[in-house]
Amino acid sequence: MRKKRLPDVVLYIMKHLNLMILLYISTLLVYCLNGYIHEKSAQQFLNTAKIIPLEPWKAIIVPVGLYVCLLLLMSIRAERNVELYLKTIVEVVICGFLFTSLNYSYSGFVLLVLANAIRRVSDSKSRIVVITVTFLSYILFDYNVLSILNIRIMPAETVLAYYQGTAMSLILAILDMLKIANIFLFIGYMFVLIMDQISQTRLVLELNDELAEKNTQLIDMNAELEEATKTKERNRLAREIHDTLGHTLTGIITGVDACAMIIDIAPDVAKQQLNAIADIARGGIKDVRRSVNALRPDVLEKKDLFEALQEMVESTRKSTGVEMNFACCAALDCFNQDEEDVIYRIVQEGTTNAIRHGKATRVDIKIERNFDTLWIEIRDNGIGCTDVKKGFGIHHMEERLKMLNGALEYDGSNGFWIKAELPIRWGE
Repeated sequence: MRKKRLPDVVLYIMKHLNLMILLYISTLLVYCLNGYIHEKSAQQFLNTAKIIPLEPWKAIIVPVGLYVCLLLLMSIRAERNVELYLKTIVEVVICGFLFTSLNYSYSGFVLLVLANAIRRVSDSKSRIVVITVTFLSYILFDYNVLSILNIRIMPAETVLAYYQGTAMSLILAILDMLKIANIFLFIGYMFVLIMDQISQTRLVLELNDELAEKNTQLIDMNAELEEATKTKERNRLAREIHDTLGHTLTGIITGVDACAMIIDIAPDVAKQQLNAIADIARGGIKDVRRSVNALRPDVLEKKDLFEALQEMVESTRKSTGVEMNFACCAALDCFNQDEEDVIYRIVQEGTTNAIRHGKATRVDIKIERNFDTLWIEIRDNGIGCTDVKKGFGIHHMEERLKMLNGALEYDGSNGFWIKAELPIRWGE
């Protein structure tokens, strides 16, 4: 439940106070009129009043009905200034009828209309118009002003003359106190409304300062994020070029070394070997260009993952003369691009390390699936390494797998062995 603001509470009290005043005056009028009738002094009263008053039952029903209509109209929110002006005028007219039905004894309803209208007005121009209309109406709805204008009216005092002496003075004193209470409530309402608006303005300024501070922090954070993004992109680019060039250059170096050994013995075989090396070099250039432009192996754009792996294994075998065994027991057609890139680069980097650093003559590659996990195992018969230190290749394999919540194991005690664990995103 939303907590009411103080101006709303004061306005709520004003509405009930005006209803109390209305019922107080109406009840007195009904009692006095019925008294004149029962005491058979109605003719004497009419001679004094010179105006026929409302019937006793109407003297309370009509004011209450008009007041209910006024409250209902006040509860309607005007969206445009024209609607606000028209609504205020209608409310003032209803106040005029209330003033008349209570025998010109109370005009404080206009202050209630003014208090409600000011709360709904946002711009100063409309506020001036509303205040002017209601203030003029408040002045006009006064018995003394109407008397000056020679308008035939019957004041409430004429009806209340049914009471005599002290009773009459006490009734009018209570009525005056109620009128003063309404005026004081209106003044208090205006004071509270002004203080509430000052408080809201101060709150808006504080929020604006806080927003400016947050905006400054956001700019600083954005700069840091941009720098971090650049660093990450540089690392990723370095990793892609390293994978591509490392694999290609390893194949070329190994192939050239082999050609150097057999060129005198078997020139034709050496020539074929050189042609294969040239093809590897051209493919490497394409891959470097592709890595720079899109950071994705060119072969994966043209072929599916399984065919791309087969082509990489075959080209490595041809260019280096290393025995390559590739066994894939899992379907590789269900992965997204980022997953395919990681699988391809893991096999590429593992093979490159086996040939370049391990001096291997045999590399076994095995890919299999165990429920929702893909396992990539690469084993070679190279020189191994008992004290494995993370180089650029292993570091980036781990980094790639970590981005997909994977993990990497490796061991260099007997040749070199790595095993990559990659969670399958879509499970079964």
